[in-house]
Amino acid sequence: MKPDAQKTRKLIDEIFSLQWCRENIVIPIGVEKNETTGSERLTIAIGNFSYLATIGDFIKQRVSNASFECQFIEKPAHEIQALLDQATQIRLISDESSALDGIEFSDDAVLDALKGVEDDTGGQGFDFDFDDSDEQIIEEQALDLSAEMLGSKIQQAAAKILIHAARSGVSDIHVEPRREEYKVRVRKDGVMQSYVSMPRSAGIKFTACLKNMAQMDIAERRQSQDGKIRRRFEGQTMEFRCATAPGKFGEKMVMRFLNSNSDMLSLDALISNETVRQDLRSIINEANGIIIVSGPTGSGKSTTLASALREKDTGELNIVTAEDPIEYDLGGNIQQFPVIRAKGQTFSNLLRTFLRQDPDVILIGETRDPETAESSMDAAETGHLVFTTLHANSAASSLTRLMDMEVPSYKLNASLRGVLAQRLLRKVCPECSVQRPINEAESRFTGLPVGISVRFATALTAEDKQKRKEEGALCTRCGGTGYQGRIGTYELMKVNRAIREAIKQEKSSHEIESIAKEGGMLTLKTYAVDLIAKQLTTISELQKICNTDD
Repeated sequence: MKPDAQKTRKLIDEIFSLQWCRENIVIPIGVEKNETTGSERLTIAIGNFSYLATIGDFIKQRVSNASFECQFIEKPAHEIQALLDQATQIRLISDESSALDGIEFSDDAVLDALKGVEDDTGGQGFDFDFDDSDEQIIEEQALDLSAEMLGSKIQQAAAKILIHAARSGVSDIHVEPRREEYKVRVRKDGVMQSYVSMPRSAGIKFTACLKNMAQMDIAERRQSQDGKIRRRFEGQTMEFRCATAPGKFGEKMVMRFLNSNSDMLSLDALISNETVRQDLRSIINEANGIIIVSGPTGSGKSTTLASALREKDTGELNIVTAEDPIEYDLGGNIQQFPVIRAKGQTFSNLLRTFLRQDPDVILIGETRDPETAESSMDAAETGHLVFTTLHANSAASSLTRLMDMEVPSYKLNASLRGVLAQRLLRKVCPECSVQRPINEAESRFTGLPVGISVRFATALTAEDKQKRKEEGALCTRCGGTGYQGRIGTYELMKVNRAIREAIKQEKSSHEIESIAKEGGMLTLKTYAVDLIAKQLTTISELQKICNTDD
């Protein structure tokens, strides 16, 4: 079956999204009639069949919603990437952006654009006028990124790096001043990577351009600033939360990509273990109580909560959220409110406001102080279902963290329904990874039998990457990192009678965890070991999330 680029792009937009297909190396390649059933059957090409264990059910559901039958075929990753590139160009043309025809957005094109900033004589006199009266308009309307793409070299470089981040799974962009130069580094799959260096003169102009796009004061370099870049490209809105900080050698700027792609908000796609997924669904369908999602920064807590709220939004409930910042546009009947500390709009103040708004479900983006914690418990006790996040290393330590915030044990016992702890592990690249049996030491650490075959990443040094790139032998899927994308590992503690008694007695987190494991709780490590056995991640990724005594 030879794919038609125009039809392929239409199928991508209707069923998935371009970004989701790129991240998972998946593409719909054509529709044919099933002679047996008389219905239409959609063929889905996937880069590696082993990934169907986590995304297969999600794909089938999306295809079914579009009234198609589904069949899978396996294609090499580089062929799928080439087809996705063709589909991208189709969208550019269909959006009547003919002036952008021929513009490259590859890694090399971005690097060339950033290096070319040095030669640009413009960029010093940005015309910028912004006041509070414009805030609502800017929030509702995203500017077209094509304006920057057709501007100066500085503007083109800024636009290209934003597009590259949105397309390639980059979560953060760091522009860092050094004594002799500026460095741009990116965070991808949770790991910082060097990207490009430029002279100080070019870096100063580049930073000023980004600040202008984020509605910051480009003349102010001695104080920290916050802003947001909001642009439209390829029919989708891109948002970047921006922050500057004055350092020894100049302003450092960090941009966090806020991925509001609704296609990714599905518990079926996030949680591969059916038991954990169904247990979580049973908890979120409670009429009242509080549910906590815990983990360090960047562990996917916001995504999980967004998924849960989307499932709760049936049109029969009043759902309100307090977030800092609002990362996902949840749509539907969900009302979202940003935290604005400068105006006194904190989590605790918003919660008090919500209780006068007749809510059924409340999301508090983060519990970080005793006042917010106790107010959340009170709300849960008065007939509301409350979701919140907490920075803690495990489900059990979340309970002791709340006790440290001086939340009374009787309130915890009355309100708490469950705690979901989570981490994100990098998915091993199926193209360049190696497969071998585990040894005795690896068996003792994982609990898997000696000799079982698992995958190990083939990570390359910067020199090896460059050499293979010049030889045309660099992995097209992971770019030599050994990993592509991330997958979650979860630990769900359902609060039962035994755990309530442990809370009442103020037992330690280790004791509470032992009780939960006796009740059938899968730990973060146990969940991750199952992912290793399915050849989705590696033992080295598991080691990053385990304590020394695990």
